[in-house]
Formats: sequence, structure tokens, C-alpha cells
Amino acid sequence: MRHHPNLPSPPPRDWTVLTLMLLLLVLVVASFAALPLKWRDFFTLDAVNGTIELLQGFAPPDLSIGFVTKTAWATVETLAMSALGTLLAVLAGLAFSLPASGRFGKAARGGTRSLLNVLRSIPELVWASILLIAAGLGPFGGTLALAAHTAGVLGRLFADSLENAAPLPEQSLRTNGASAMSAFFYATLPQTLPQMLSYTLYRWENNIRAAAILGVVGAGGLGQMLKYHLSLFQMQKAATVILAMLLLVALVDAISFAMRRALTR
Repeated sequence: MRHHPNLPSPPPRDWTVLTLMLLLLVLVVASFAALPLKWRDFFTLDAVNGTIELLQGFAPPDLSIGFVTKTAWATVETLAMSALGTLLAVLAGLAFSLPASGRFGKAARGGTRSLLNVLRSIPELVWASILLIAAGLGPFGGTLALAAHTAGVLGRLFADSLENAAPLPEQSLRTNGASAMSAFFYATLPQTLPQMLSYTLYRWENNIRAAAILGVVGAGGLGQMLKYHLSLFQMQKAATVILAMLLLVALVDAISFAMRRALTR
């Protein structure tokens, strides 16, 4: 089609999105080509029979009073680990978010964000393996592991929330003579607080699942019970522990959902 001389020229086409989509497609294809995925072996009759036989070993769960009571105490321990680990992470994340948001200069921002990257790039299981050496076996090391990883995640999210907050309310208070701390607590923090609470609840849900897994390396709770009974092939007892995990995750998800709905009203 011939371009009319009086009409503006069309903007040049941006190939960035198309290039990224092509690179993503190449990455997906390369991933399937590199991994030895044996789909046929997965759906063979022997694999199906073996899976059914394994699942039959879990039924019925061990519902004896003594074991259910023991599982209930381990459930409380797992819940306490996740709650305390999340609380410590929130406090550390708030402390890290101030320099990471650029309030103390570019050097402090870059250094703090590098530290947050290190904290969250190390998985909870690795943190637990390291901290259990220093703190010993039990829930204390698992709680610190959850706090260390989650502090890196929440610190970054909190810092981004502070950076994206509207600066005008805080600037107006500073112009009218308010101190920097007062302007922050009365103008910027109320803007970001609902988002920070939403991030905290979401990470608490994740930490429930992580706390149940950390017991595999000796951090206590339901995970330690599950590893113990599976290693002894006590499948019915393991089934009870798995059911407790599912109930705990469902309970925390429901509480978190209700709290998020209350925050958005």
C-alpha cells in the first residue's frame, strides 16, 4: 500500500516481544530435548501396578490415639516453625527494605539488594543443612532457615513496594515541617502496608509447606516424622502424617484467604 504524504509515518515495529517469545520457545524445545523423559516407561503396565501397590500400602491410615496425639504435637510444631520463621523474616525484611529502596543512597541500595539476592537464592533445605550444624537438630534450625530465605524474598518485595509508592504525600509532609521518620510512617507506609501484609500471608502459606519438608533434614515437625516412618516402610503411619500435612495446609490457606479478603474491603 502506498503511503499518503500527508499522513504521519507509522512507528517502527518493536521486535523485542517477538524476540523474547522466540527465545522462550527455543528454551522450552531445548529443555524437552535435553531431559531424558521416558513417557512410555511411565505409562507401562508394570509402572501402573507398582504405583497401585504402593498406594494400597498407605491404607488405612494409623488412627490409634497414641499416634494421632503424637502427630498432632508435630503439627503444632510445624505450624509454630512457619509462623515464627515468617515473623522473623518480616522484621528482617522491613529492616532491609529501607536501604534496599534507595533511602540511604545508591551504594546502600545496591549492597542491600545483593545481600537479599543471596538470602533468597539459597533454598530452605540448604539453609537448614547449614544452620542445623550450628543450632543442632530440631525446630530451631528449621525456623532460622525459613527466616533466612523468606527475609530475602520479603525484603525485595517490601523494597519494591516502597519504591513504587507515590512520593507526593511524603514530600508534602516534609515541606510542612514533618520529620523524615514521621513523614514515612504517616504517608508512605500506609500506602504499602496492605500490599506488604498480602506478601506476608502468601509467604506464610509457602513456609507451611517448606516447614513440613525441612523435617527431612532433621528440623523437626511433620517432615521428620514422615521421613522416619517412610524409611521404616511404615506406610500406614506415613499416611497419617501426610493427612496431617494436607489438613494443616488447607487450614492455613483458609485463614490466609479470609485475612486477605478482610484487607481488601
